[in-house]
Amino acid sequence: MIPDKLIEIYIDGASKGNPGPSGIGVVICQGTETIRNISSFIGNTTNNIAEYTALIYGLEEALLLKAQVLKIYSDSQLLCRQLNKVYKVKDPDILELYKRAVHLIPGFKKVTIDNIPRESNRGADKLANKAVRERLRKGL
Repeated sequence: MIPDKLIEIYIDGASKGNPGPSGIGVVICQGTETIRNISSFIGNTTNNIAEYTALIYGLEEALLLKAQVLKIYSDSQLLCRQLNKVYKVKDPDILELYKRAVHLIPGFKKVTIDNIPRESNRGADKLANKAVRERLRKGL
């Protein structure tokens, strides 16, 4: 259990072709320590769907870790603005993922979602692209 301690989650999605082969990357940190790296191929989809899927993976993993306070970082301005209720979600495919994420968030005491520059999200980006590369190497 990780009570009241801040968990930071860096998320990213990658899509080669948009839509195309896609992967997600999630880096979960506590203080200066990385406690989880997740890299997963998610099929053929869009970059925005990959971004939301990475968020859901991160939230689910944080629930398994029994984390209570989360700071989520993404270089997707769209995802951050939608979850912070600056933008409405219009795409029906994104709306389903948005609803799943919003359903998971009350499982924590506090969650913030911040937009960061791409350069500050290299770890998650690397994991997302690695998932796609490995799948393409094996052949779809």
